[in-house]
Parts: sequence; structure tokens; C-alpha cells
Amino acid sequence: MAVTARIVTLLDVARAAGVSRSTASDALQGSGRVAEATRNRVRATADALGYRPNSAARRLRRASTGAMGLYLPRTATRLDYYMNLAFGAVGRAQEDGFDVVLLAGSPGAHGPLASRVDGLLVIDPDPADDAVPQILGSGVPVVTGERYPGPSVAPTGAVVCDNAASLTALLDHLAERGARHPALLAPAGESVWAHALRTAAVDWGRAHRTPVAVRPVPFAATPAEAAQAIRELIGAEPAVDAVICGPDGSAPGALHAAADLGRTPGRDLLVAACVDGATTRDSSPPITAVDLMPADYGRACADLLADILAERTPADTVRPHAWVLRTRASTQSAAGS
Repeated sequence: MAVTARIVTLLDVARAAGVSRSTASDALQGSGRVAEATRNRVRATADALGYRPNSAARRLRRASTGAMGLYLPRTATRLDYYMNLAFGAVGRAQEDGFDVVLLAGSPGAHGPLASRVDGLLVIDPDPADDAVPQILGSGVPVVTGERYPGPSVAPTGAVVCDNAASLTALLDHLAERGARHPALLAPAGESVWAHALRTAAVDWGRAHRTPVAVRPVPFAATPAEAAQAIRELIGAEPAVDAVICGPDGSAPGALHAAADLGRTPGRDLLVAACVDGATTRDSSPPITAVDLMPADYGRACADLLADILAERTPADTVRPHAWVLRTRASTQSAAGS
């Protein structure tokens, strides 16, 4: 009776060479940071064992289309943050030879995603967005920028920022500058970012016995919408002496509202923002804000996806992303402090 020879696998090669599976993969593909001696040992081991890579599996592991998909929130086209994030993702993807395909509308409208891209980046996935489950179930690796709270297939990996900590730092800063009655223009929606800001505001208020007035506004509120919300807020609660604007690009509206109300930004109305950008840096006065470093964030998302596609990093990897508080003249000191 004929005996069928057992197929030698990449795991067999890794064990025989005394390295991890991902190191063996990098050594045989000529990628990754593998010492030359280790690379030679793995290749020699593979030859000795008669290892032959499965071409179909290799096409799945390696770029078969040479492209990554990028899916942004529907409001992203007019927000500075997402454009900078996209540039960062494109720059990192190109380093591994990937093009980036921006997905718009219904991602599957032009054929199965798996036939168009090797992997996908989904930024700030919103459980109310019907396209997100479709993307997560597309059959290719998906990395999300922030976790996905909705009921669906879990993403392959994620890059996350501690948004609760960043808002806490802003509120601490305002309190140190003399604010006693802070308020938050909180973005609507159920994204992880929006939920974290609202929850952190309530938690900080309880911990400091200083309630934060939370006013909901659209996720992509314009400066005009922010100004109107602040006029209504302070009209109802005149004691408010500090306002944090959640949505990207909305903070200049607080300066307009301050002028309408006879307040002086940085003195009797402190103004801050949860998202830094050109509008906060170039305002008069410049506005204190959390710098989420969006280009670096996009780069980190593309880096994780590239590592997963090349098997340098296992699935289910979650990487943290840093933020920096940029203090400026808009929070110089509260009146009476």
C-alpha cells in the first residue's frame, strides 16, 4: 500500500530552526528584521526538510492586489483630522508597496472587497453605519482605528487612543486654570470616541464634585453650530466659565459665541478642544487642544495592517496610540482665579 508523504509546513520549519513561525515566514520571504545568520539557518532548514510554500496560501498572505482599502466616517471629507490621518496611512502603506483605495458609499457596490484589496482600514467605526459590518465580514484582514462596539465579526486588529484620559487631562487643566463650571459640547453618536468623551465628562464631574454641563452637538458640528450651542448653554447656565468643544473644527465657534456674550476667551471663558488642528492653532487667541497626531495615527493603523498581512504580527493585536495636550492662550486663566 502506497504511503502518502506528509507535507512539510512552515511551522515544521520554524520548530526545526528554533524560531517563531513569523520569523520563519520573514526569513523565507526576505522581509522583516531578521539577522542574516538566522535567515540563512531557516532557509537551510527549509531546504533540508523539503519545504515548499503553498502558492495559494502565499497569495493570501502576501499582497495579491497590492492595495489596502481605507474607510472613513461619512462626515470625514470636511474634517481636517481625517484628511491628515489618510495621508499618514498612505505614506506608511507605500513603504510596503501598497496602494490605498479610498472606499466611498457602499463599499461592496463595485464587487467583492476581497477581490479589490488585501486588507482594510476602518477609522472610527460607527455601529449605526450599515457599511461597517459588511466590511468586517469581507473575508480580508481589517484593522480599525478605535474599537468597534457593534454586533459583527470582530476586526483583525485595532489601534486605540485613550480618549477618556485625554478629556480628563483637559478638564484637569481647566480646573488648574481656575474654571469652576466647565461644559462639554459632546459629539452625538455611538462611536467609541463619542461615548468615551461623554462618559469621561460625567465621571470627572462626580470625582471632583463639579458637574460638567454636557451639551450634545452633531458629530461633525460646524463652528456656527458650536457657537449656537454655546450661546444657548450659557444663556441657560450663566455660571459656565469653560467650554470644551468635542467635534473637530468646531472650537472657533466658541470664540464667536464668547464675543456675542461679552466674554473674553482665555479670561472669563476658557476655551479648549478635543481635537487639535489648523483651526485651533491659527485662531485668535490660539486654542488649547488635544493633539491626537492624526498622521501618526493613520500610519500606525497601516503599519499594523501591513504587519498582519506579512504575518509579522498575530491577529487580535491591539496597539495604543499616544496623544499630547497643547496648552495655548485660550485657557490662560479664569476670571477670579
